Amino acid sequence: MRARLSLLADPMIAVLLLATFLAVVIPAGGEAKASAQAISNAAIFVLFLVNGMRIARGEIARGLANWRFFLPLFLWVFGVMPLIGLGMSNLASSVLPPLVALGFLYLGTLPSTVQSATSYTSLAGGNVALSVVGAALINIAGVFVTAPIFAGLAGSEAAEIGTDTIVRIGLILILPFLIGQALQGWTIEWLAARKKDVAWLDRIVIGIAVYVAFSGAVEQGLGTMFGATDWVILTALVIGFLALGTGGAWLSSGLLKLEREDRIAFLFAGAQKSVAIGAPLAAILFVPEVAGFVIAPLLLYHLLQLVIAAPLANGLARG
Repeated sequence: MRARLSLLADPMIAVLLLATFLAVVIPAGGEAKASAQAISNAAIFVLFLVNGMRIARGEIARGLANWRFFLPLFLWVFGVMPLIGLGMSNLASSVLPPLVALGFLYLGTLPSTVQSATSYTSLAGGNVALSVVGAALINIAGVFVTAPIFAGLAGSEAAEIGTDTIVRIGLILILPFLIGQALQGWTIEWLAARKKDVAWLDRIVIGIAVYVAFSGAVEQGLGTMFGATDWVILTALVIGFLALGTGGAWLSSGLLKLEREDRIAFLFAGAQKSVAIGAPLAAILFVPEVAGFVIAPLLLYHLLQLVIAAPLANGLARG
């Protein structure tokens, strides 16, 4: 009997809520800010080192060979979704603080999840192998293409990626991933036997990045700048974004005439967004005073995608 996945079953939600609560109650400010940022950078380096160790090079090759699935998925995630994000950002800019509105564009440029997309694909009776490879490849691509796409659509005034930023991305994200790929012959089986421990590494690193980002936003007056009405508007816009992403991914896979099992894999890999990439990357692209505002739509999107994923997967499994 298939296990039912639920919002409460995902420990990541508890980690995100705890990180946000701690940032509100005891934000890392003053002299502690630099130390917290250094710890966050070191943790992100370790996370991407482990990611490089555990994603098999053979899976990457197999995914690229299945171009009929991967190419449309890539174009959807990094082409259509950023344009939806741009539209949502422009809409939000008239009713929300500018940096929060910018967060919709940032959300749109992010890659999809790996773990939850795969889990819900399995629950819905989709092609799990295709989901694993497709989501993994999209995440790898996201390390390289999310920042340039975001900068290109946001414009130089909103997101200028200078030499310093490129160097930080290279040293903290790309370099450890490449080192991990080089070492994976000695490490991949060891890590495969410790999946639960690796999953908690993901959660802890993301929690640290979220804590540092929201600490900066709290220092800038997040509580006074963002009222109850703003949260209602933000939630409504995120729901709209999620509906467009989910419905569009399903319709697109139908137009491609994919098999039903492959359509399900496309749906979850195409519509879900990865806080595992989004939070660490935001910590590198933006100073904490900015990052906390920019990732607000991402954190809410992550929560809501889990709210709808289980009933959606169960409905597809019955259909």
